[in-house]
Amino acid sequence: MSLSPATPIFMNFAPKSSHKHTAHDWMDYLRESNGLGQVLAKTEDLAKLKVSVGAALIKLDLGHLSPKIEAGWRSGSQDELFLLVSNASIASRLQQILPSLINELANSGMPYRAIKVRVKPAPPAWEVKPRLDPQFERPRGLNEVAKKSWESLLERLGPDSGLRSSIEKLLKNKPK
Repeated sequence: MSLSPATPIFMNFAPKSSHKHTAHDWMDYLRESNGLGQVLAKTEDLAKLKVSVGAALIKLDLGHLSPKIEAGWRSGSQDELFLLVSNASIASRLQQILPSLINELANSGMPYRAIKVRVKPAPPAWEVKPRLDPQFERPRGLNEVAKKSWESLLERLGPDSGLRSSIEKLLKNKPK
């Protein structure tokens, strides 16, 4: 099929939408029910729970432990609370007061049947360091032992050896 300059060409493009796209507030996306809304709701619930646990600990004269305790995502049933603590001594202290903590939370409108306390894994005590210390300088030449070894090999090689010229270049370019 040949086209003359007067032949109209029709292409199958999708029509432009009549509505204008507008920027939405990021909170609108978080509140939508397609996934992010659930994450936002859980996060808000955890923040409220942290405040309630802190208030209950203050009533039990253990408010100083509140910054070291995190409410975790529930893995069990809805009436179980999951707390992460930074060390074993805090975990054992919480284990001792669990019945009182459950009662205080129930008085504030959060009826939990059980509280699970877990110690957070500690970050590694070691750190990755570069292989070479920035203050360490690489050797610029050959040490005496290496230089003598290369010179000894050079003496044993014949004058027409290709290896001889390479070793001569090495000794010339790598002075001590």
